[in-house]
Amino acid sequence: MARRGSRSAAVRQFHAGSLRILRAHYADGTGQPAFTVVNPGGGYLGGDAYATHVTVEEGASMLLTTQSATKVYRTPQGPARAAQIFELGPGARLESVPDALIAYRDARYLQDTLVEMAPDASLALAEVVTHGWSPDGEPFRFEEVSLVTRVRVGAHLAVMDNLVIRPRDGGAGALMLAGRSHLGSLLVVDPRADDGAVVAVRELLAERFPATSDGPLVGVTRLAVPGFALRALADSTADAEAVIRAVLDWMRASWRGQGPIDLRKL
Repeated sequence: MARRGSRSAAVRQFHAGSLRILRAHYADGTGQPAFTVVNPGGGYLGGDAYATHVTVEEGASMLLTTQSATKVYRTPQGPARAAQIFELGPGARLESVPDALIAYRDARYLQDTLVEMAPDASLALAEVVTHGWSPDGEPFRFEEVSLVTRVRVGAHLAVMDNLVIRPRDGGAGALMLAGRSHLGSLLVVDPRADDGAVVAVRELLAERFPATSDGPLVGVTRLAVPGFALRALADSTADAEAVIRAVLDWMRASWRGQGPIDLRKL
């Protein structure tokens, strides 16, 4: 991805195997393209391995999403694996906002994400994880979901996020995720994400999603570098995504004068 005049554009695009990537869509007048990753096979199976490599060059910007939820089915042949590498040059920007990851009964899914970014680049990585249907109707019957994210800023490892859900090790049913069914996560690394920005995000979420017995449970943690990590426990994909989108839209409006994300346009 490179800057070309007033907008960003793909200078090289390649796919092979099960994954496909659709042509760029420019949803607004800012010149930021949105790319959609498609899995025509419909889901991940045991032993599957997927890789995504994105480079955003100096001053360029992109939004990466998926066409539908990522479904991980039974994996008796071994875990399904996904590797993501994101490289961000000086002043580059990446927003990764995939649809939910749904893990079904007896599924294992291991995702490894490595980000190499310049100190003045901007990163936002979103994830929503939930369980799929099981024959006995019990939730959280998958074996494991592991999302490991490493962010290197310059030459230094700045963020290490290791999110692991193993229902059989940590309880099941009502004991998982404080009784909620969905986990939302947002990792932001950006020079503007200072203490003041973190306070503003917390105030926004407290106003938009007040703590109630049946509403989303939300927490925001300041990182050692400019940035923050958000976790949301919710009872639906829509609720988890609403928390994430509220923060993403605030960032877009406050930092770039850009409108909200509307993936329905893609």
